[in-house]
Amino acid sequence: MSQFKLDENSSVPLWVQLKNRLIYLITSGAYRTGDKLPTVRGLAAEANLNYNTVSKVYQSLEADGYIQSVRRQGAFVCDVSDKPGVSSELLIESITRDYVRRCMELGWDAPSIRQLLATVINQMGADPREGEDDADSNAEEAEAASGIIGFDRIRKERRASR
Repeated sequence: MSQFKLDENSSVPLWVQLKNRLIYLITSGAYRTGDKLPTVRGLAAEANLNYNTVSKVYQSLEADGYIQSVRRQGAFVCDVSDKPGVSSELLIESITRDYVRRCMELGWDAPSIRQLLATVINQMGADPREGEDDADSNAEEAEAASGIIGFDRIRKERRASR
C-alpha cells in the first residue's frame, strides 16, 4: 500500500492532502533531514496525480521550509526540529519503532533487543538524565535489561538511594 494514498471523495483538495501527508511523514521522522523525496514525476505516478499538482505541493513545502529543491538532484528534507508540531518524543519513538521492527525482521526477539540496547547504552557511558558515571551500576542495568522487570526494579532502587 502506498504511503501517499489520498481520499478522492474528501472535501479537502488533493494537493492539500498530499502536502499534509508529506508534512506528517517529515515531522514524524519517516523522512529524516537530508533524505531525498521521490521525484515529482515518480510521486505523481504513485499517487495518481497530475505532475503540476505534485510540483505545486513541493513548491509549497519548499516555501514553508520543509524541503529544499536542488536543480537536477531532487528535493531533500530540511531540518524541521523548529517547526510546530515536531516533538523530540515523536521523532525518538519513530526511530525506536523502526529500529525494533528491523531487528525483529532480522529474527531478533524482544529480550535480545533489550539486552543489545542496554549493552550499547552501557558502552556509550552513563545515561545523562541519570547523572551517574558508575560503571558497576551501568553493568548491573545491562545484565538486568534482558528482563524489563528487573531493569525497572534496579532503576527504582537507584533512585531511592539518592
